[in-house]
Amino acid sequence: MPTDTVLETQAETLQLFKRGKVRDVYDLGEHLLIVATDRISAFDVVLPTGIPSKGAVLTQLSAFWFDFIKNLTPTHFVSTNWDAIATRHPELTPYAEQFAGRSMLVERTQVIPIECVVRGYLAGSGWKEYQKTQSVCGAQLPPGLRESDRLPEPIFTPATKEETGHDLNISEGEMARRIGEALTEQLKEASLSIYAKGAAHAESRGIILADTKFEFGQRNGQVLLIDELLTPDSSRFWPKEQYEPGKSQVSFDKQYVRDYLEESGWNKTPPAPALPNVVVLRTSAKYLQALQQLTGQGMPPS
Repeated sequence: MPTDTVLETQAETLQLFKRGKVRDVYDLGEHLLIVATDRISAFDVVLPTGIPSKGAVLTQLSAFWFDFIKNLTPTHFVSTNWDAIATRHPELTPYAEQFAGRSMLVERTQVIPIECVVRGYLAGSGWKEYQKTQSVCGAQLPPGLRESDRLPEPIFTPATKEETGHDLNISEGEMARRIGEALTEQLKEASLSIYAKGAAHAESRGIILADTKFEFGQRNGQVLLIDELLTPDSSRFWPKEQYEPGKSQVSFDKQYVRDYLEESGWNKTPPAPALPNVVVLRTSAKYLQALQQLTGQGMPPS
């Protein structure tokens, strides 16, 4: 397991498919290799400072969850075992030092351009919208709810998938208009079932899964769950023992980073400031704690 912080991978003999905020994705023909770097973004800006172990944690957590929910829905997941990946794709062998421990081999799909968000608690943009309309993405909610309150039942609140900037919340009706009613219903059912199983497991490990987002793609006419799954980058995880509705919650993600940036006077436009070592170490520890608590396992040995 690599310990050095990796901000960007370089593989001259491979075809780069996409470089996102966190992941470098390589085109291997029928497969893609998703390499989770240690980059971190805040307020839609990638920071110049990486978070040690972050990419490996995201990869290991996604692998855990893809196996955990495999009976609920087909997924694009193939393997995170480096030896198995390199055996299938020997062209990756020269890049073992960069890629091993932070890479996931997946089936290539045609991405459905909708973020499938499920909320079990009232937080973030959902809380802001509720204060104005008593609804979230067209889903009417009871009056008198407080910030971070548990909802009567989880709700499906789709969003557009934007290449830059924030995704935009839309209604189920708008989603159906874009991709069709049958596919909308299929994705809604899958998202709610995955959330329910994931939230129950997380709660049994002392963590509240407040909300999360899923992505789906299509391959040979089949809908597959894709991208990362139930990580601190795609989900709001709260420690159950510290849960106190009526305010924002302590979380297992970028809390220390956001707090530092808010207090730094940065105007939230590029370039972002470097992070001090104490913020980096605290954030890394939070990601590692989420991995340990959710899976019962720490990082594999190097």
